[in-house]
Amino acid sequence: MDRYSKLRSDLKHAVLEQPASLDAPVRAAAASERFVPEALVAYVAKIHRHAYRVEDADIAGLKAAGYTEDQIFEATLSAALGAGTKRLEAALAVLGGGGRDATR
Repeated sequence: MDRYSKLRSDLKHAVLEQPASLDAPVRAAAASERFVPEALVAYVAKIHRHAYRVEDADIAGLKAAGYTEDQIFEATLSAALGAGTKRLEAALAVLGGGGRDATR
């Protein structure tokens, strides 16, 4: 366990498990990129792979699908957390620091 694992665990808890506008299972799905609701699939995939490509049209599409701005924000945070965690684990594995850490 590294010195930041508690902080990562606290962040994961705050983003994925605390009460919010978007249901916790949907936030967890966005983070893991598994079992994501159909309306969020393309958006979550874009956040995981090419977040810099998100456009106003992506947000407008989610709003048209019935998501509120708060829910879209929470989906964005969840997907970004999941993407960042995957990248961190890959880097730690390369450096010999293991992989799967307490953020999952």
